[in-house]
Amino acid sequence: MSDLKQMYKTLAEDPFPSELTIELGSQKLVFAKRTWVVDGQEKGLRYGENPGQPAALYAPKEGGLELDGVALRNAPGGPVLVSSTREEHMIQAGKHPGKTNFTDVDNGVNMLQYLTAKPAAVILKHNNPCGAAWNEAGVATALQNAFDCDRIAAFGGAVVVNRPLDMAAAEIINSAYFEVVAAPEFEPGVVDVLKRRKNLRILQLPGLAELESFVGQPFLDVKSLTDGGMVLQFSFVNRIRTVDDFLPAEAEKDGAVYAARKPTAQEADDLLFAWAVEAGVTSNSVIFAKDGATTAIGTGEQDRVGCVEITISKAYTKYADRLVFAREGVSLYELEARAKTDEAAAKTLEEIRAQVQEARGGLAGSVLVSDGFFPFRDGVDVAIAQGVTAIAQPGGSIRDHEVIEAVNQASPQVAMVFTGQRSFKH
Repeated sequence: MSDLKQMYKTLAEDPFPSELTIELGSQKLVFAKRTWVVDGQEKGLRYGENPGQPAALYAPKEGGLELDGVALRNAPGGPVLVSSTREEHMIQAGKHPGKTNFTDVDNGVNMLQYLTAKPAAVILKHNNPCGAAWNEAGVATALQNAFDCDRIAAFGGAVVVNRPLDMAAAEIINSAYFEVVAAPEFEPGVVDVLKRRKNLRILQLPGLAELESFVGQPFLDVKSLTDGGMVLQFSFVNRIRTVDDFLPAEAEKDGAVYAARKPTAQEADDLLFAWAVEAGVTSNSVIFAKDGATTAIGTGEQDRVGCVEITISKAYTKYADRLVFAREGVSLYELEARAKTDEAAAKTLEEIRAQVQEARGGLAGSVLVSDGFFPFRDGVDVAIAQGVTAIAQPGGSIRDHEVIEAVNQASPQVAMVFTGQRSFKH
């Protein structure tokens, strides 16, 4: 057993060179490998996605790239974010970072670049958000709301915020187990509180306060193939920056025009928030959100109605766990095990399950966004049954009229808007 544990502690030997040069036509980009001195040892990434996979992190060093008149986001000297991380940004290193620590933080940056208008927090695990929230009340409120979305999945995750981390937020972080916290700044005394967790990686990334400086500028996105080939693409750029960027949900069929109700101001704000978070969710996906916080996140499913159904199921489980933990201080699964032999626990579990059903897993009153269009109305009907009040989706299906008909037939009538773009992430 000790040998198995050791593999997670061992630094993989790094065979990668100190510089990486990429030439695209006549344009050349030079990258420098990032290493850090931790505990007197200079190394790069601990390992890649798994132990035994050597990995290296490279940061832009020289050059720039312009394609079809578009300057891509890769010039050296930009805001200090993941690839620019140096020892001084590692307030507490814990141990040499691995690929997943940095890629989780980076996907937090990806979502937060569209959420600069308010204090926002994202908790990530396996490069997907467990929960996300923004709130005028401050970063601690946003963090608590993000955590409440999925307390279970957040275990061992990464916290990324776009405002200085205050003491209230630090106490939330210390009340659970996280591996990484990244913030643009830390208020006085906060780092001392966070350092109570010796293995917590504490990253100060000033660029988190400057995300609006490059929002809308794509970067070169590289996907490597199994045969050694590569697919290059411009990264996804969210066109929905304000509620006015949404398009009316309208469709025509056999001479008849179908139009959906417009969202209220609160619904539109929640749809704006959820669509920003959608940029960081593995497809095929949907997101439920309410009052500036995710209520459920569905990721990586193959069919859209199935994704909606699984996300609803997750929401019921996570909501039940939240109620159980608040009442009993244990997880839902611990209470379920106890209820098999304990009559009082069984009664408590029954009461909580009734609460969950009444609240429809916390989904009632939520809005829904979908990263792709609804090919059939079934996914919309399933969401409406849970009390969804507004939906945003790309539009463009040959059955858009049926989907609009579904929201118009709902009682009360559900709002819908189109985004005019798909937000797939694979």
